[in-house]
Formats: sequence, C-alpha cells, structure tokens
Amino acid sequence: MKTTTKKDLIDRIAESTGTRQTLVKVVVQEFFGEITSELAKGNRLEFRDFGVFETKTTPPRVAQIPRTLKQVQVPAGRRVVFRVGRLMREGLNGNGRWQLSRARRRRPALYAATATPAWRPAASTQGPSSVTASSTSAAAR
Repeated sequence: MKTTTKKDLIDRIAESTGTRQTLVKVVVQEFFGEITSELAKGNRLEFRDFGVFETKTTPPRVAQIPRTLKQVQVPAGRRVVFRVGRLMREGLNGNGRWQLSRARRRRPALYAATATPAWRPAASTQGPSSVTASSTSAAAR
C-alpha cells in the first residue's frame, strides 16, 4: 500500500489543471484549514457523494496503566468521524475511476463547456494542417 502525501496531491492537481503548484498549495491548505475550523466549531461537513465529517464526544472514563495497575481519569474529548459516501464506496469497491466519469455522465453539458478552460493556454494554430492528402484528393474528384 502506497502512502499519498499532500505534496503528491498538490502536484497531481497542478498538473491536471495547468495551475501553478504554489497556488494549488494555498488552496488545498485553506481547504484543510476550513474543514478543521468548521469541525472545531462543532459543525458537520457534508460533501455529497463523497462523505460526511462530523465530531463525536467521548464520555469521561477511568483507564488503567498496565505497568502499575494504577487507575487514572481520562477526561471527555472530541474526535472526528468520517462516513463514506455512496460514490466513494462504489469507487473503492469498483475500478477506482468513478469521480470524473460519473460527474461527466451526470452533468455532460457542464463538462462540455469547460473542456478547455479559459485560463489554460490555447493550442497552437500553427503546425500541420488539419486537411489530409486523402481528403483533398477526394474533394478534387
């Protein structure tokens, strides 16, 4: 099993969107910061089809130190719980390529309009002509 780091994610997002890594890093870090601050406020975060982040309160309890068998009080605390969404569950149990293909099937017009984003440099108009020799000879007949 390979561990993917935040840097790996930033590199992949920057490459796939054609955006600078420094900008992607700021956005990703801000996103993680917002998740943390919302959870600290006690709010629930729901990302449709991805999953739900929420906090649960653990009650205070008595624990025992194994070496000395001394009992200690453990105060109440909060922990983060993540429940997996439907599409993530399908992606984990399927081929893992669910996100983009499913999103394109659900909203094809949205993705057709943004096939080449405005911020991405346009393809060069110079170079080989799109008209091939076979199509010109067929038109001449």
